[in-house]
Amino acid sequence: MPKSSLRASIHAVLGALFAAAGVYAGDAASPTLGLPDLAIPVDNPITPEKVALGKKLFMDRRLSSNNTLSCAMCHVPEQGFTQNELATSVGFEGKSVRRNAPSLLNVAVHSSFQRDGARPSLEAQVWGPLLAPNEMANGSVENVIAQINSLPDYQGLFEQAFAGEGPSEITVGQAIASFERTLLSGDSRFDRWYFGGEVDALSPSEKAGFRMFISAKCNVCHLIEERAAPFTDNRFHNTGAHAASQLKMSSPISVQLAPGVTIEVAPSAISNVLEPAQRDDGRFEVSGDPRDRHAFKTPSLRNVALTAPYMHDGSLPSLADVVAFYSSMAANAKIPPLTKTATSDLIAFLRALTGSNVSELARSARLTNAIKR
Repeated sequence: MPKSSLRASIHAVLGALFAAAGVYAGDAASPTLGLPDLAIPVDNPITPEKVALGKKLFMDRRLSSNNTLSCAMCHVPEQGFTQNELATSVGFEGKSVRRNAPSLLNVAVHSSFQRDGARPSLEAQVWGPLLAPNEMANGSVENVIAQINSLPDYQGLFEQAFAGEGPSEITVGQAIASFERTLLSGDSRFDRWYFGGEVDALSPSEKAGFRMFISAKCNVCHLIEERAAPFTDNRFHNTGAHAASQLKMSSPISVQLAPGVTIEVAPSAISNVLEPAQRDDGRFEVSGDPRDRHAFKTPSLRNVALTAPYMHDGSLPSLADVVAFYSSMAANAKIPPLTKTATSDLIAFLRALTGSNVSELARSARLTNAIKR
């Protein structure tokens, strides 16, 4: 299918979902303004039936081994399809997950998946959380399929979406991946300024922040191309975040007891009540190349204002902390020291990367039966 047809297909499905659910889709002419070409497998074309089924599966806690966890509990629709409250997610029976939950907004334009790029497709990635013992903790693919087959409200839905095929490892992955590919949110104010020619779409401060972004060479990894801005190179880098986190763990920890009341607690007092920290070598765990140790995938900066906390381990709570980190000796990829005004401008620019339809995507995700049978 030509790439232009892929965009049209997704636009049509989004329009149908929003209209059927009574969701206003906004005034934007295209929610994909500024996004690069979409990567959709030829063996899993987008259809409304697959998307509706994938959304149901994504939101369903019954797909975890004890009926308590859904995909949406770590990728919260109202929080940019990530999780704002926790640096790293909590999974099955309170077990810690060692990495920050990445946003699923615009995941359709990615070329690899997970922080270390271990999964080559969304269809394959779906099964990682379903089977991981510290996430949804299903014992096997067969257990998940048996659970779906036992639920009356799924009767006939797979067959309708997949031309008579029932639930399987392939169709479950394809359904959830199809839903995730509709989570497209371009058409930010930056896009309307840079690609759409709207001179006043950005404020003077945001434009100054963009100039700082370019002069500091942030765009070397967070790409802005001639016709689109993925804001990621889809590569893996060791920025020094792992080392900085290790140093931070040896420093006193500020604990808030009440509003305005904090105390400093020794790290040993915290570690005594926590499970041991899990080792994380990043891309090295996939490639085996020592040069990839502690390297992680460059996240896209689109909708970045919605997806705190930041870095692979959620160790930086705010955009201001991220800018400070990249201006510090801890970062391998450095930007020059910034004045207070320059810092404010750069953060203002990053906030201008929020897509025009994120609230509609979140609302649609929460509505059931958007596509009628």
